[in-house]
Amino acid sequence: MSRGIRFTALTVAALLVMAPAGPASADDAYDVPDDATVTITGDGSGHGRGMSQYGAYSAARKGVGYGAILKTYYPKTRWKQAKGSIEVAVTRDDDNNLVVGHHRRLTVRSLRSGRTWHADARRATRWRVTRKPTGVNQVAYFNGRWRAWKTVRGNVQLAAGGRPLTLFTPRGKVRYRGSLRSAVDDSGDRVTVNVLPLEQYLRGVVPSEMRASTWPQHALRAQAVASRTYAAWRRNRPLDRAYDICDTALCQVYGGASAEYSTSDKAVWATAREILTFRRKPAFTEYSASNGGHTVSGGKPYLPAKKDPYEGTSADYYGWTVQVTSQQMEAEYDYDDLASIAIEERDGLGPRGGRVLQVRVTAESGFTDTITGEDFRRDWGLPSTLFTITQVR
Repeated sequence: MSRGIRFTALTVAALLVMAPAGPASADDAYDVPDDATVTITGDGSGHGRGMSQYGAYSAARKGVGYGAILKTYYPKTRWKQAKGSIEVAVTRDDDNNLVVGHHRRLTVRSLRSGRTWHADARRATRWRVTRKPTGVNQVAYFNGRWRAWKTVRGNVQLAAGGRPLTLFTPRGKVRYRGSLRSAVDDSGDRVTVNVLPLEQYLRGVVPSEMRASTWPQHALRAQAVASRTYAAWRRNRPLDRAYDICDTALCQVYGGASAEYSTSDKAVWATAREILTFRRKPAFTEYSASNGGHTVSGGKPYLPAKKDPYEGTSADYYGWTVQVTSQQMEAEYDYDDLASIAIEERDGLGPRGGRVLQVRVTAESGFTDTITGEDFRRDWGLPSTLFTITQVR
């Protein structure tokens, strides 16, 4: 849901003065000369809905407990417990093979037939599952060269009797708890899926979403509950027939057993099985790195737009700057000669007059185009839509 958070100098300061609610008027337009550079300055990082991770950090440093932190960001929710397992797409393993290191307790299971075999080939160092064009899976082992071992129909699942497995991917190796499954997704492509208990999954999420080595324990606990709740919500709405959830910021970042850290493990155990619910179902507990001082409505009673009592200032999240050349904008928006640019509408919530809803760009010919604030943010890699155009020259 958010990328791993990096902090430089952190200073918890007085709360920012917020603008009144309601759409704000347009900013003044900037003329864009030839070969100009547009400087954009803003606050926050992410969509701003639900919990601010930086806000949780600031609150925990002041002694606020994780229960109070979560109540602030997810009002009208109730506490409940969740258990069971979850199926996670391992997006880094994006080729046609599932390759793991040998383990003396390694087993190979056919999910179609239910049969299980002990992987006991002599001097094997790795095992590989390859999906063939015919749809069958070829299981092979490596002991100096690859040797065929079994042909298995349907999805294949590898496990090591509760011990972590080392997965070899095109981007390096990562250790995973539970089982690793070679499956077929909705698009017909092979995908690696990590199947494991929900609590073990959280051990690889919390330190991937927050800096476990330096962050306060109650910020980590708030993250554990928010992440567990989000996973339980997503489990009820699987992304694909092959898996419940992904392992990137599009869902929430999961680094497997390789990401685990002692303090985040403590936070997971201290909040074991705890989730937030609304009308007896897991809440949609969105979160982002920093809301810039004001949350954004998520369209649910427990995701309101309101001033954040915990956010302060941070060199990472307040006053960031991005520069874009006029040539880049002309290429992106298919203009021969960009004449002016202006922020046309804001939501009126938070600093800088609120988040940008519309940006207007005009060509020398007089042609005008309106771009949503979110599209403009994506076009130029801005951390958030809480921004201002501060200079064009």
